[in-house]
Amino acid sequence: MTVRRLKTYTGSQGYVYQYYFVGKRPSVSTEATEYVFDVTSDRKTTYAVSVFLSLQAIAAWNQAHERTLTDSEQYAAVKLRLVRAFDEVEDMRAQGRRLQIDSPFLEESLAGLGVE
Repeated sequence: MTVRRLKTYTGSQGYVYQYYFVGKRPSVSTEATEYVFDVTSDRKTTYAVSVFLSLQAIAAWNQAHERTLTDSEQYAAVKLRLVRAFDEVEDMRAQGRRLQIDSPFLEESLAGLGVE
């Protein structure tokens, strides 16, 4: 039996989200890695949220910084994208189920963490 770490985040929209990481896989429809989280804001209904980290964005970051982005650093950017959506998307269940990470967001989020 897999034990998942349930995390809590209070978004600026006033919702308190609970979520946990389900896993990652290559995306079927895009050239990206898909990170899947199960999310709830009411403790009754749980839904999947996918964050797609573009392979092109990773390659651009690797080239610009002359090193390979680690799995932990990729996950950090993905988690930052998820919590930004909690802050910005009014209805996550209806509008925030497929989130994208492009090169500018990847650069900005990792720079904010001090990753160079």
